Amino acid sequence: MSLVNKINSIKSRHDYEALIELIPYAKTIGVETSMVGESIVSSLRFMESNIGNPAIPALHGGVVAGFMENAALLHLMWEIELVNIPKIVDFSIDYLRPGQASTMYSKCDINRLGSRIALCNVTTWQEDINKPIAQARCHFLLSENKPI
Repeated sequence: MSLVNKINSIKSRHDYEALIELIPYAKTIGVETSMVGESIVSSLRFMESNIGNPAIPALHGGVVAGFMENAALLHLMWEIELVNIPKIVDFSIDYLRPGQASTMYSKCDINRLGSRIALCNVTTWQEDINKPIAQARCHFLLSENKPI
């Protein structure tokens, strides 16, 4: 079974966690995904291994960025009809506040969905969605060629 077929099977079962199992880094840092109303929301429960600055303690910026990139990828894979696995082309992040030692949440919006490129914006927060700790913009390559 191809990876795209496996993902389509997971989507038909509405098994959000099985999708995470396919992305080793997302699984390693502890990403979880669920539906909240009509939106997919990813979460990252606090883990000591995700701390970058133990003096504050603050989450490692790379973990925040990796979480956001994976949240966008998971959202995109869930929302669109897949021909190939989307590949990250560009990722730009603005760190707005330090990530504290608590659960993070991410929400992704697909701003543009073309035949070859998707543009997504991701917002990450902890206690209050109106006080994001980071925002990111990413482009994904959807297909390099036509499927056979």
